[in-house]
Amino acid sequence: MNLQTIKTSVQAFIKDENGLTIVEYAVAGGLITLGAVAAFVTLGGNVKDAITSLGCAVKGLAC
Repeated sequence: MNLQTIKTSVQAFIKDENGLTIVEYAVAGGLITLGAVAAFVTLGGNVKDAITSLGCAVKGLAC
């Protein structure tokens, strides 16, 4: 490979927008996953408390 071929390859790589699109999708997917995990962690405690309260009410206990 000569220097001109390498230069042409690098320029083509820089101009290629497909790679950028893949990175954007990866970042968006990561943010969505992070949001879902945060929602599950937050709601998980609330759901647990609600189920515990419901179980106590059914048993006639004060929890």
